[in-house]
Amino acid sequence: QLQASGGGLVQAGGSLRLSCAASGFTFDDYSIGWFRQAPGKEREGVSCISGIGDTYYADSVGGRFTMSRDSAKNTVYLQMNSLKPEDTAVYYCAGSRRVYDCSRSPYDYDFWGQGTQVTVSS
Repeated sequence: QLQASGGGLVQAGGSLRLSCAASGFTFDDYSIGWFRQAPGKEREGVSCISGIGDTYYADSVGGRFTMSRDSAKNTVYLQMNSLKPEDTAVYYCAGSRRVYDCSRSPYDYDFWGQGTQVTVSS
């Protein structure tokens, strides 16, 4: 089970940190992805971290977003800096049984947390 939190309203250029708390499994056995979906758009892969700790970022967020995990707290974070209005979306975390890599496709994920709204004003 995954529980996402940390969304909110922020001005352009600001920062937010999203959290995804996991229960019932350990991160070493799964990869975790962050996705976002804006109104009228398809769900987009933002970043992911494999079971062995490798990370991936979409081009649109590279250099601004950082994904990390705290195994002791069983929580994954998405630090979002230099936010832009186009980052506005509902953000979701998801888990996949892929260990040695992580996928950008939502179809490769087995379970999802509820979304958290991120709104960036201009």
